[in-house]
Amino acid sequence: MSELLYREETHRLIGFCMEIHRELGKGHDEVIYKDALVVELSREKIPFARENKYEIKYKGVILPHSYRADFVVWDKILFEAKAVEQLVDAHVKQVLNYLAAAKLRLGLLVNFGADSLEWKRVIL
Repeated sequence: MSELLYREETHRLIGFCMEIHRELGKGHDEVIYKDALVVELSREKIPFARENKYEIKYKGVILPHSYRADFVVWDKILFEAKAVEQLVDAHVKQVLNYLAAAKLRLGLLVNFGADSLEWKRVIL
């Protein structure tokens, strides 16, 4: 069996998300959960960037619209937060597009909007 990519780091992030979901519950806007994640990451002194902008090129031209990833943690994991009833394929496709634009291999898609925390590892 092969080792999961960034297994330890992913488990830490999921642990933070479980704590946030346990503390706040469901029903908040997405931005509230992202603000809470900033608190967790900052307390643990984990390096992250929020709302990184990624330009998209089409036939050598940079398009006027870009992607903004919720977080990039440890310069290697793209983190995308949702607050919806359930994750759907479109959310996974969004993370795949962000990963390609960011030139990263692993995305963590987390949904705070369900009764229980829902998450998916997305590999490019």
